[in-house]
Amino acid sequence: MMNKIRKILYPISVLYGKITKLRNTMYNKGVLTSTKFEIPVIVVGNLSVGGTGKTPQIEYLIRLLKNKYKIAVLSRGYKRKTKGFIIADKFSDATKIGDEPFQYYQKFKDIIVAVDTDRVNGIKQLKKLHSPPEIILLDDAFQHRKVTAGFNILLTPYNDLYVDDTMLPTGNLREKIEGATRAQMIVVTKCPKELTDEQQFEVAKKLQPTLYQTVFFSKIVYDTNVKDELESIPINELKNYKVLLVTGIANPKPLTEFLIEKSIQFEHLKFGDHHNFSEKEINDIKKKFEKITSQKKIILTTEKDFVRLKSNLDVYYLEIKIKFVDHGSDFDIKIMKYVEQSTRNS
Repeated sequence: MMNKIRKILYPISVLYGKITKLRNTMYNKGVLTSTKFEIPVIVVGNLSVGGTGKTPQIEYLIRLLKNKYKIAVLSRGYKRKTKGFIIADKFSDATKIGDEPFQYYQKFKDIIVAVDTDRVNGIKQLKKLHSPPEIILLDDAFQHRKVTAGFNILLTPYNDLYVDDTMLPTGNLREKIEGATRAQMIVVTKCPKELTDEQQFEVAKKLQPTLYQTVFFSKIVYDTNVKDELESIPINELKNYKVLLVTGIANPKPLTEFLIEKSIQFEHLKFGDHHNFSEKEINDIKKKFEKITSQKKIILTTEKDFVRLKSNLDVYYLEIKIKFVDHGSDFDIKIMKYVEQSTRNS
């Protein structure tokens, strides 16, 4: 049914593609204004809607840079219930700044986390701080052409490459494939555990990178424990538990496959990406959990969902990180080289 609807909407996809192409052309020719800042600005984004792995990629960059530079992460704060520029503080929660920014804030105490739909204003406000950041990471801002980033990292999942997709609403692309040429680096995310050099070469060839672009491949690495705010349980022990899995992310398939691989029994309650859980839904989750008869049972969720659910549920989360399949040190060197050169120039 959904495929039939998407086919019917194909003419709208064509129109949408033309509009986004015109917009990009106007930015490229200077008809529309784009602001360039002296401070190093790194964008992490994608061409498509849905989960491409932006959050763990941002976290990777934070870990790479935070011991040497003062970092700010600037996000739009998707689905927050506030407006304007906000810097995360002890009074912040997911409703005020969004789930991903709140996750960054809770996880990395030595960085600045801010939200603003207007990224130009957001950067200007960050620069006015008494102790301003030395680097700004822009989360999900590849289409935000009002800022000219110094370095663009484009993400695309291994099993859902942007070259195999079409424009919204028929497909999931926010802009035409040619937009990928703005990136200095393409990272193929969520790769299988084993990926040969030949497979990497074939995917890279399919993406058709330009001469100045580098293609990297990364995979998800799960923590060895599930955690709440007080304790942790080794993942292997969950074989003895009944697990109620609650997710509100775009693509929970890698997580469910991981749990199956670990022989963990679970019932999955799946919600949409960045889902704001209603009081009724919270109560329904509680009732579902109460019906599980096993003495050993937990509610498990993703780290992103945990920041929204923890105030209403006794819930555990499974942390994820990314690891580069090969040449991770080359990725690090390219990022550090850009930051060092930009810092000197500024």
